[in-house]
Amino acid sequence: SSLPLTARFPRELVLKPVRSLVHPVNAHQPASILAALLAASDRGPDRALLRFEGATHGYGLVADAAARVGAALAARGVAAGDRVALFLENSPGFVVSYLGAFFAGAVVVPVNTAYRAVELSHILGHAGARLCVADAARAALVGDLVHAGTLPGLPVVAPGDLLAQDAPPLAPPNLGPDDLAIIGYTSGTTGRAKGAMLSHGNFMSNAAALTAEWGWTATDRLLLTLPLFHMHGLGVGLHGTLVAGAAIDLWRRFDAAAVLTALAVGDVSMFFGVPTMYGRLLAAAAAAPEPPRAPGMRLFVSGSAPLAQDLFTGFSRTFGHVILERYGMTETVMIAGNRLAGERRPGAVGWPFAGVAVRVVDPRTRAALPAGETGEVEVLGLNVCRGYWQDEAASRAAFSPDGWFRTGDLGHLDEGGCLTLSGRARELIISGGFNVYPREVEDVLAAHPQVAEAAVVGLPDADLGEAVTAVVVRRDPALTAAELVEHCRVRLAAFKKPRAVHFVDALPRNALGKVQKHVLKASLGAG
Repeated sequence: SSLPLTARFPRELVLKPVRSLVHPVNAHQPASILAALLAASDRGPDRALLRFEGATHGYGLVADAAARVGAALAARGVAAGDRVALFLENSPGFVVSYLGAFFAGAVVVPVNTAYRAVELSHILGHAGARLCVADAARAALVGDLVHAGTLPGLPVVAPGDLLAQDAPPLAPPNLGPDDLAIIGYTSGTTGRAKGAMLSHGNFMSNAAALTAEWGWTATDRLLLTLPLFHMHGLGVGLHGTLVAGAAIDLWRRFDAAAVLTALAVGDVSMFFGVPTMYGRLLAAAAAAPEPPRAPGMRLFVSGSAPLAQDLFTGFSRTFGHVILERYGMTETVMIAGNRLAGERRPGAVGWPFAGVAVRVVDPRTRAALPAGETGEVEVLGLNVCRGYWQDEAASRAAFSPDGWFRTGDLGHLDEGGCLTLSGRARELIISGGFNVYPREVEDVLAAHPQVAEAAVVGLPDADLGEAVTAVVVRRDPALTAAELVEHCRVRLAAFKKPRAVHFVDALPRNALGKVQKHVLKASLGAG
């Protein structure tokens, strides 16, 4: 690679064992996300890449626009290895800004569009963003933090302004598999969000495995309503499309009734969603005057949260398609999935993808467990991140001494190597397919002057999978649940605000003073 070391991983903790144990999926796979775009453009510049709100954008047009964005970023001082944040909703502007950042040799920091001051100040500051690309609805939010001195001097620019800038043409950099592509922010259950460092090689090896496993070819058109800031939409949807040379029908957001109509037209072949989306599609189908039709569809994929068995069977009965469930994380992209041809087991997340190895270990002794025994899932592969940005301690804690990534998820492998998850060793809440980290919500609740202490747990919810639930000890008995929900709403993304608030006299604690959340959940009827 021609990029300086600032654009590469600052540590080599797992590079050696990963390379020695796991071989590339495809020796001819693109070396980078940018290489995948340019290769597809060379093969067919007029082939459709994006269809968005009635307009079609071909591969050549997108590649040209991305090159112009890259030149504009470079003219604004963005250099190889600099972090460029994208705070954008789904649109062609997101796609060309994302790919354009790679033309400038930059590292992308995708930002959830629902984030507000607390999340923005931490993520943009911690990543050391050199520039933020934001649409009009969100530029003001970042601008407020800049003017307040929280993010001093951070430039904020719209995609259209970058495209309109007359900058000298920029040749694509020689990005390689080891070059850093994305810092994807996730969190543990204690502390602030951590930035997983993902390389171009992480994404390309995984995309090669997915396209081969799912029979994804240039003839496919993916209906993508998932947000591009999320690993499911970006790391699976967009990257897989580029590697396959396929097309995307990109929507700003999910709308169940509109998706039913689009499926009936018959010109899309794939749909990726989270369980909440599939539940709402079933509800919309039940309310429709005619049975749903999906004549062109060949594959429905679900991930980001567990898929309930009644939803799995109900969808199959109503739509005539068996959902393919898969398993992944921000730190690993995709790990395992049920098979395109053959059995798709309800409740199981399937077999490891090519280039990925999975083992289950005892959470205490870290010894590998035999088939059928439940323990913590660990992963090894070219898909696994190299650690967390500017957090050496968290990086070392995330890996075993021999280089396996500790997922924090509990599960077991059967004799045939199929993985079933049974829970999470960490306290992560997945609500509507989005990760909610209790500590973050607890910190916001504790900032309310009438809150003595608070704990946040996830309770089962038919629509969202899990509902964020707060248990609060209040200083003033006049404090209401509605006040606390509003307090959270203006400080956090909407999906993080509590769906319910329960007031108690004291939180249950163990002898060391740690809140016993399993006791709380049991008291709320979810033990």
